[in-house]
Amino acid sequence: MAEAAESPGDPGTATPRPLFAGLSDISISQDIPVEGEITIPMRSRIREFDSSTLNESVRNTIMRDLKAVGKKFMHVLYPRKSNTLLRDWDLWGPLILCVTLALMLQRGSVDSEKDGGPQFAEVFVIVWFGAVTITLNSKLLGGNISFFQSLCVLGYCILPLTVAMLVCRLVLLAEPGPINFMVRLFVVIVMFAWSIVASTAFLADSQPPNRKALAVYPVFLFYFVISWMILTFTPQ
Repeated sequence: MAEAAESPGDPGTATPRPLFAGLSDISISQDIPVEGEITIPMRSRIREFDSSTLNESVRNTIMRDLKAVGKKFMHVLYPRKSNTLLRDWDLWGPLILCVTLALMLQRGSVDSEKDGGPQFAEVFVIVWFGAVTITLNSKLLGGNISFFQSLCVLGYCILPLTVAMLVCRLVLLAEPGPINFMVRLFVVIVMFAWSIVASTAFLADSQPPNRKALAVYPVFLFYFVISWMILTFTPQ
């Protein structure tokens, strides 16, 4: 606090001293730098340059995306609780699987509209419409997963069924009969269960505990419809 200083000429009058009066006598040494330059460390610059993809070649970009898709395929083949599909989601893998499955479900007849088999557009619409419906159902149930993350997981988990379709196409090259059907039935059931386990391993934790059954049931129907199309497929 300021102290009152008595004046010699007027002892009854006190004049207050300024609060920071003594600071004016303090001088800054010339050795202390008062100017400077803000610089970014070299390591931060290198890290920022490495994470940027603006200067990346097209070949490197394609190879990087293919490696990411391959890693997600491995997560589906060996299902375990992981956030890789949810954190680094993409729709390249689901698109490739959907197109491959739709092409393999096409029959060899010239007039494919009259052979009773599913058309390419029908398979494409069933897969994506089903995935969108399940995603909306998950959001309405209070799931903490984004729209595209759910589409990514559901699309990548079609991989076992795509493998089942490939095996069934190879089995159908042999003579048709009861054994042929039993082999295809066994393969489809195993891959159907694999898709269910893989999808629930990624999506189960994103749903409220008391509503997990309501979220898994549409997933079961979704993969069941695809499995039924694979099982009932017969080349013309």
